[in-house]
Amino acid sequence: MQDALAKVELFQAMTPGDLDRLAAITVARNYPENAVIVNEGDRADTLYLVVSGSVKFFVTGEDGRKVVLGTEGPGGYFGELALDEGVRSASAVTVGPSRMGLLERAAFLRFLADHPESSLALITFLIRRTRSLTERVRDLALLDVYGRLAKLLLSAAHEQDGLLVVDQAMTQKEMGERIGASREMVSRILRDLKIGGYLRSEGRRLVIARKPPRAW
Repeated sequence: MQDALAKVELFQAMTPGDLDRLAAITVARNYPENAVIVNEGDRADTLYLVVSGSVKFFVTGEDGRKVVLGTEGPGGYFGELALDEGVRSASAVTVGPSRMGLLERAAFLRFLADHPESSLALITFLIRRTRSLTERVRDLALLDVYGRLAKLLLSAAHEQDGLLVVDQAMTQKEMGERIGASREMVSRILRDLKIGGYLRSEGRRLVIARKPPRAW
């Protein structure tokens, strides 16, 4: 557990001895794929450290539709709202088999009191997360479904073999969850982009042949 904790940004300034003491009060737990770790509205009393695997966060509307807010992989953490003893603002589910380190609120508060440099790291993390959520709200408010999908494709793309590609491990349903749209709407827009020559499928990847237009 000590090696895993050393990779968490919040703890990188700690000495090996401090990491040993932190590891002693951190509970390791394994989760299968698609395991719900916390539910929106649950009491917040634990900080979760991602040792392996990954987790996605989402909120659910009254109609059951989900909007994914973000993800965390190894070295990441979530559940910092445990500091105010409030309730969870979002649900968290594992993307694949995952291992977490659980740090209860009282132990987390003692740790921050003894390591003020980590408090600054936590503040920086919260600022980044706030900016990310502000960007998400702006997209939902100001961009139509097409604009949100085009932005998602461009942000998820990477260069491979001289081409700009999107790994199709992200399903149309997952794309819809990320942009607040139905899978059917995503499918329709992708089909239209392919007809227009902006996208093409090559095996298990999407190739962005040319930048999608600003509006459809």
